[in-house]
Amino acid sequence: MLCVRAAARTNAFALHSPPPPLRRNLRSPFSVRMSSSAPNQIIEHVVLLKAKPSADPSAVNDMVRNLNGLATLDSVLHISAGPVTRCRSASLTFTHLLHARYRSKSDLASYTVDPTHVNVVVNYVKPVVDDVIAVDWVAEDFSGPVVVPPGAALRLTVMKLKEEAGESGKSEVLGIVRGIQEKFDSIKQLTAGENFSPERSNGFSIASVAVVKGAEELEALAAESELVNEQKNKAREFLDGVIVLDFTVPAPVPAAAPSL
Repeated sequence: MLCVRAAARTNAFALHSPPPPLRRNLRSPFSVRMSSSAPNQIIEHVVLLKAKPSADPSAVNDMVRNLNGLATLDSVLHISAGPVTRCRSASLTFTHLLHARYRSKSDLASYTVDPTHVNVVVNYVKPVVDDVIAVDWVAEDFSGPVVVPPGAALRLTVMKLKEEAGESGKSEVLGIVRGIQEKFDSIKQLTAGENFSPERSNGFSIASVAVVKGAEELEALAAESELVNEQKNKAREFLDGVIVLDFTVPAPVPAAAPSL
């Protein structure tokens, strides 16, 4: 299965007005506002980014730092951004990943048009990125911590269904993906769902995130190839494309002090 390259689109981020000055981040980039108990349902938001080969490394680092700084927005339960650890497909197309969580679709919508978010996209993301895919889904019957801690690792799987798969094929694939957690003890948390933002996903309609303790657990998961292949084969007949990426949640980096 090949890692799929998607052409960047201007509507991958909602941009409706010129960016205002960036607010100063007064809290840790990983601070969150949430109740002590996890909600039964959350919204998962994942953005895959490909940095331009010509991009200045310092500009890419500034992009990552400012994306993590969006954790200060009231609508955000959790956000982490950084370089992709590994592409499990044939070639590495996407270089960076952002994973965020929200209480509701309306909170995600508020985040999308928030002036601080728009500013980061215009001034730090667009200048260094040439490929973008974004997927959003409802994680139902959610359990466990909303915040994925630094050092934990994610495996993101994004799937494009064949046109002839239909509703039955979609249900079959979702059932297979959701059942994976029961087969692998190392997976501490798994969410999967149908993408509800098709205008930003280049045709990818199902996505999942599996959370494990760390990078070693992801490698161990890959080593269980027979069981992994069994699950892949069950879904393969319905799929027209798959992206599989690994990502390790970075430690928080304090926002840079504003220029005087």
